[in-house]
Amino acid sequence: MNKSNSIVLFNQKQVRRFYDEKKELWYFSIIDVIEILTDTSIPRRYWSDLKSKLKNEGSEVYEKIVQLKMTAPDGKQRETDSFSTEDLLRVI
Repeated sequence: MNKSNSIVLFNQKQVRRFYDEKKELWYFSIIDVIEILTDTSIPRRYWSDLKSKLKNEGSEVYEKIVQLKMTAPDGKQRETDSFSTEDLLRVI
């Protein structure tokens, strides 16, 4: 199994993730996590609104968003906002 790019299931839904071997950190797709936790049908819109709110509040977490290429549902590699495990838990 390729550890650097993989998909895990949580509540029967996919969560895209990426392992950075140099930093020894897992990064998770924020959109995927939001879809699972909020059960929203428009997770991108939900994330856009939340990201604006974090930015306006001057949240430290906003500065830790990482853009990583992950396989999108259409099979193409696309950049997506991602958080390390620690930063993701802060947002939650």
